[in-house]
Formats: sequence, C-alpha cells, structure tokens
Amino acid sequence: MAGNNRKNELRALFMGGAPTAVPQAPVDQPAAKAGELTSVNGQPAAAPNAPRTASGAVKAMGLSLGSITREAEEARALREALTQGERVVALDPALVEASFVEDRLTDGELNDPDFLALIESIRENGQQSPILVRPHPAKPGHYQTAYGHRRLKAVRRLELQVKAIVRPLSDDELVLAQGKENAERRNLSFIERALFAAALATRGFERKVIGDALAVQKSELSRLLQVAESVPHELVRAIGPAPKAGRERWMAIGTLLEREEAREKAEEELASPRFRAADTDQRFQLVFNCLSESDKPAPEKPEELKDEAGRVFARLKLDGKAPRIEFLPGTHPAFIKEAVSMLEKWHAAFVQNQKSS
Repeated sequence: MAGNNRKNELRALFMGGAPTAVPQAPVDQPAAKAGELTSVNGQPAAAPNAPRTASGAVKAMGLSLGSITREAEEARALREALTQGERVVALDPALVEASFVEDRLTDGELNDPDFLALIESIRENGQQSPILVRPHPAKPGHYQTAYGHRRLKAVRRLELQVKAIVRPLSDDELVLAQGKENAERRNLSFIERALFAAALATRGFERKVIGDALAVQKSELSRLLQVAESVPHELVRAIGPAPKAGRERWMAIGTLLEREEAREKAEEELASPRFRAADTDQRFQLVFNCLSESDKPAPEKPEELKDEAGRVFARLKLDGKAPRIEFLPGTHPAFIKEAVSMLEKWHAAFVQNQKSS
C-alpha cells in the first residue's frame, strides 16, 4: 500500500493530479471541488484529463530529460500558486492577449519541434501548468499574458480554454515575470534578447528593470542594446532567432550594413529562393556570407601590354603581394627570353641608382 501511495503522489506531481489542499473561493463564487477549475463566467471548466497509464519501459525510455524537467517545474509553479491562495481559472483564449512587449522572433508553430510536442502533450494529458495573466489595463474583461505564451498558442490550436492564474501586475512586474520564464524554460537567442531589451528601453523602462528581466549585468545589457541599434529590425525578423549566432557575428553584420551597396546586397539575398527555403541559422549564414563577400575590395584589373598593332601580348597584375607579368599564349619564346634579360639589366641599374642616391 505504501508503494502504491508513493506512486500516486509522484503521478500527481508530474501528471497534474488534483492537489490535496484546495484554496478558498471568493465569497461571490462557490468553492471549487478538488481538482476542478472555475471559469471566469461562473461555468465549471472541463477538469484535466485523467493521466494515462505509461506503456511500460518503452514510454519511460521515450521521455526526454527536458520534458521531465519541464513537468517538474510546472508542478512546482502550480503548488506555489495554490499555496499563495491563488486559484486556477479557465479563460476563453480569445480574451487573452500577448504581453505588450514581444520577446520572440517566431511563434514556433511551423518550425519548432518543442512547440509541436507541447501541443501533443496538451492534447493527450491536458494543460498541466497554468499561464500567468493580468487584467488588461485598457480592455475590461480581457487579459494580458505575463508568461505562458506558447501554452496559450497551443490551446488555441486545440480550441480549448486556457488555464490561468489571474494576478494584478504592474508593467514592471509583468516584464520581470516574462523574463523569468524565458530564463527558466527556453532561453531566447542572443538577438531575441537584444530586441527584447531594446523594446523595453523604447517603452521607458529603467535599465535596472531591463537587466533584472533578462538576468544580465550592465555591461552585457549595453552590448545587447548596441546590437539592437546596429542591425535593422526588418533584416532581423527576416532571418529569425538564429540561435547559433552570437553577439560578435551580429555586430559584424551591423558594421557591414553601414554601406548602401551592402544593404542592397542583403535585400537581394532576402528575396532569393534559397533564403526562403533555409532555416533560421542557415539564413543568418547566407546573409553573413553575401555581406562578407561584398565587403572585399574588387580585384584590380590587370594592365594590358600591347604591341604596335594593338594586340595584347602580356598582362601586368598588381593585385596581391606579388605583382607579376603574364605573357599570353603564342608569345615567341625568344622575345620572352630577351625581355627577361632586359629586366635583369634594368633591375641592376635601378638598384645601383638607389644606392647612389
């Protein structure tokens, strides 16, 4: 019996079973039964789906470390909310808006396997962890998301109500909660963090609040803002998050784009079929490569040596570290031999003049 009880406790922790203690409902609403969610319109929301029985060792082997960590974190967050006397409610996703500041360059609905896995998890087991929202400051009856944007998109895809904790939050508290989720769950790429910092700065948030939201020191925050200012946002959005590209390479792109011809070259690359077919890291590399190539100076055209009839018999190439004369095919060998002999005499005379002067 003790083994079964322990197994049930673990299942409740990781699979979203009903908590043992239910907080009191407000006086204007009846208390919710254990394991039941309350809708904001007074109608009981659908209870979480019953946890499915694991299909033996095969399913256990299929669980990734990331999903186990995520489920443990979600269970902890839910326990903390319930301990603080907050209640999970069911909201119509149509009434829930995203945060007033964007933090991701892609919603992941098409190219993020983690997001697709989240949809399947909610489809099979229900939404195990609530999102955090605040009452919308300008739209009565609507809400703004502090964290849980991906879960909100997933339940919209499944046409379900979204489980949420409603908490009155100031703007500062909302962005701190938003940044905390990104740090704990799925880190933003460097350029996403840079744009997030720039968006907060544009809205007038203090540097300390921005740094706390991103969990970075002043020096790193300055670098993030520097990158956001140096790279056009239209280019960034076309490339996407590019998680493999760091600060130095984004800064390099910003420097390369200072020239008008480089910006035109980048626009041509963005319109190319290969760019549209590439993933985000490949897109970054394509733009980086085309700008790096356009930054190289064009090779100097060789000087042509012509005879009296105007026919080219040799070319003098001055590019690079080793200037050279190249005779065209068909040049008479006796002439080449005589030319080399003359060069030797002229070189000796030149060196002698240099010494005497």
